[in-house]
Amino acid sequence: MVKMIHSMIRVRDEKASLAFYEKAFGLHVADRFVFDSFTLIYLSNDEQTFELELTVNHDRDRPYDRGDGYGHLAVSVGDIQAEHARFEKEGLKPEPVKELKNEGRLIGQFFFVADPDGYRIEVLQRGAPGRFV
Repeated sequence: MVKMIHSMIRVRDEKASLAFYEKAFGLHVADRFVFDSFTLIYLSNDEQTFELELTVNHDRDRPYDRGDGYGHLAVSVGDIQAEHARFEKEGLKPEPVKELKNEGRLIGQFFFVADPDGYRIEVLQRGAPGRFV
């Protein structure tokens, strides 16, 4: 059986990205590998084995073009309202909490936030009906 282990995004400012992911999601550096032209940083926490890989290209001086194919990363939380309030207090600029319904059935509650490079992250209420765990 296949097990997903990480997702990679390219970031420009290592310090800003590490601060954001620590503050927003409690992710810490699990491993870091420095090469001549790039650095790989693996972030994780005690909640899962899945990691977020940040790739920092040393010579990058302009924002990355995320194109029209990138959607978002997603995380789940135990209390969507409390997390939204915490994000606002931390100055992370979350979008408003929304509900997703299908044929009148509540599927989930969520909000989005963007990291320093503009990658969107969906924060979902854990235990909501549907697929969101």
